Amino acid sequence: MTTFDDRESAFEAKFAHDEEMIFKAEARANKKLGLWAAEKMGKTGDDAEAYAREVIVSDFEEAGHEDVVRKVTGDLGNVSADEVRAKRAELLAQTKQEIMNEG
Repeated sequence: MTTFDDRESAFEAKFAHDEEMIFKAEARANKKLGLWAAEKMGKTGDDAEAYAREVIVSDFEEAGHEDVVRKVTGDLGNVSADEVRAKRAELLAQTKQEIMNEG
């Protein structure tokens, strides 16, 4: 293998790793957002966990995170989309830090 091939393989491996970390952080942040929303709705235990899973699944409806924002905003009713976006951004920053500390 040439040096160029080695560098290309290393770049591809780093890209795949970075994408996996982004996916994990997004999913974990969505779960936390779901648990936050469940608490606001008075859900606890298994009901809260089930709702958090619904929020995670809602992220697969379209690209980006607006599908999650729409779901949580619609389910809560008394919270603005901007508040949900802000909470999600806060939770995403937390989860990224957690993942960095784990690895």
